[in-house]
Amino acid sequence: MSYSLKRELEKKGRFAPGHRLCAGCGAGVAVNGVLRALEEGDKAVVSNATSCLEVSTYMYPYTAYEDSYIHSAFENAAAMTGGVETAYHVLKKKGKIKDNYKFICFGGDGGTYDIGFQSLSGAMERGHDMVYVCYDNEAYMNTGIQRSSATPRFADATTTPVGTQSYGKVQNKKNLTEIIAAHGVPYAAQTTFLGDFRDLHTKAHKAIYTEGPCFLNILSPCPRGWRYEMEDLAEICKLAVETCVWPLYEVENGVWRLTYEPAKKLPVERFLEKQGRFKHMFAKGNEWMIEDAQNYVDAQWEKLKQRCDL
Repeated sequence: MSYSLKRELEKKGRFAPGHRLCAGCGAGVAVNGVLRALEEGDKAVVSNATSCLEVSTYMYPYTAYEDSYIHSAFENAAAMTGGVETAYHVLKKKGKIKDNYKFICFGGDGGTYDIGFQSLSGAMERGHDMVYVCYDNEAYMNTGIQRSSATPRFADATTTPVGTQSYGKVQNKKNLTEIIAAHGVPYAAQTTFLGDFRDLHTKAHKAIYTEGPCFLNILSPCPRGWRYEMEDLAEICKLAVETCVWPLYEVENGVWRLTYEPAKKLPVERFLEKQGRFKHMFAKGNEWMIEDAQNYVDAQWEKLKQRCDL
C-alpha cells in the first residue's frame, strides 16, 4: 500500500500528548514518526536511554508511551534492549508468550555516539532483532548543552564556548551511520522531518520489519541548544537536507542508496544562519569558517555519492 500521511495520522497514536518536551523540540516528532510506522495490532517494547526524551516522557509512575516502556541508563540502553529481546524469544519458545513484539530503543546523541556506543556496537554485532533509533540533536542538551561527538565543528556549546581564544568545537562530527553500517547490519539509515514525513515513515517501517539489528539516525533539532525559534523546526530540517549537511540515505544489506538528492544544492550558510550556535561564523574576519564548513560538506557529499554509485 502506498504511503498516505492522512491515513497514518488517522491511526491511534502510540506516543501520548502531555509530555514535557520543549516546544519546537525534534525528539517528540522523531518518536511519533517511528512509532506510527508500527502496523496496527502489533505490540512493541520501547526502551529509552537517559536523555531529554526520557526525563520529559517518563515521570514515574506516568509514561507517554502506549506500549511497554523501559528506562535504562545512559550506557546500556542497547544491551538492555538486546537482553529483553533474547528473553522474549526464550519465553516464546517455552510457550509462555503468544504475542509478537517489536523492540525499539531510543537514545540521544550523547547516549548513542558517546556513552552508549560500546553497548550499541555490541548489540549490532550480536544480531539482536531490534531497532536502535538515535534522535540526534548534536549535543548533551539534557545536562546543559555540552558538546558531544555528534556536535558539528564551530558549534558554540557550553564546553566549547566561543570567545577570544575559541571559535567553538574544533572537531568535525562523527559519522555514526557509516560506523554502524560497517557492522554489517541489514539496515541503517539517516532521515529527518521533511515534507509529509514519507522518508521518515518508510525508513522506520523498513527498520522495524527487517529481521535483525537495524539503526535509524534522525536529525532532531533542539531549540535551546541550536538557538532557533520553535516555529523554524521544519525549515531547519529542510535546510539541513538541501545543503547536504544531513543527507538522506540508507544502507540495505550492504547496498548504499541515496533516498533524496537536492535538485539544487544550497550553500551551507543557509543552514548555519538560522541558528544562534553558529552566529559567530558570520562575524567579520570569520569568513574562513564558512568556507571550511562548505568544503567539508562538499567532500562528504561527494564521498557519499561515490558509495551510492552516483
